[in-house]
Amino acid sequence: MEETQIIGVIGGSGVYDIAGLTNKRWQKIESPFGNPSDELLFGDLHGQPMVFLPRHGRGHKIPPSEINFLANIDALKRAGVTDIISVSAVGSLKEHLRPGMFVIVDQFVDRTFARTKSFFSTGCVAHVSMAHPVCSRLGTHIEAAAREAKIEIVRGGTYLVMEGPQFSTHAESELYRMLNCDVIGMTNMPEAKLAREAEICYATVAMVTDYDCWHPEHDNVTVESVVKILHANADNARNLVTNIVPYLHNDHTSINCSCRSALEYALITAPEARDSKLLQRLDAIAGRVLKN
Repeated sequence: MEETQIIGVIGGSGVYDIAGLTNKRWQKIESPFGNPSDELLFGDLHGQPMVFLPRHGRGHKIPPSEINFLANIDALKRAGVTDIISVSAVGSLKEHLRPGMFVIVDQFVDRTFARTKSFFSTGCVAHVSMAHPVCSRLGTHIEAAAREAKIEIVRGGTYLVMEGPQFSTHAESELYRMLNCDVIGMTNMPEAKLAREAEICYATVAMVTDYDCWHPEHDNVTVESVVKILHANADNARNLVTNIVPYLHNDHTSINCSCRSALEYALITAPEARDSKLLQRLDAIAGRVLKN
């Protein structure tokens, strides 16, 4: 049976909509994990169903540590989303990754500490693999779409996720460079982990806005300098989303992607020991394996 592919876009700083959507409607999606950041914007782009979620809410109301990542991913799953393109503003930790460039991230270092990082808990334990935390199939399509749109993009890079909301100290910035990280931001963890648990293909497009505070020839990062680059990056991000639609729409291999079966052998709690109330909350996230 052919799968209905629905592309989800999580918009970060500066990206609050998708250009060119038709049949647009904002709709509230209820989640047992609480309130998502905002209503979801449903629509079609060149015949392809799309769902958009502003990560910080419209008007950028929610700081990174207060985002309800569980509700966001659960709501997208309930909306039928099969592929997530996460768009995020980041600082650069490498000289060659200049402000205005995009990076297709393939690894993360999670330095957050104040966030719930799993849908599973006491009463139903699961362990998914995060060795390769993003979908390489999506990454390939994003790269092709970016080249077509003449967006300067780099394939591959490690995204260090810090707690925030403050920017780094100089010592922290130098430490992260010693860890060989490429970019730094505040939002893609636990988002990527939760997408994997939800068996949704996930990829990050990191939009470089600054050099954090390590670069001796650039001013320390400020909101004013970030916003200036954000506006230019947002236009490129919208063009990228438009260009990627045909690649994903015509990808008939997606149903066999390993991301779609991440929970296959992940549940470790014996069926008779599972908490029934927790299982009810997991109906969308883990319904495929819980029914077996």
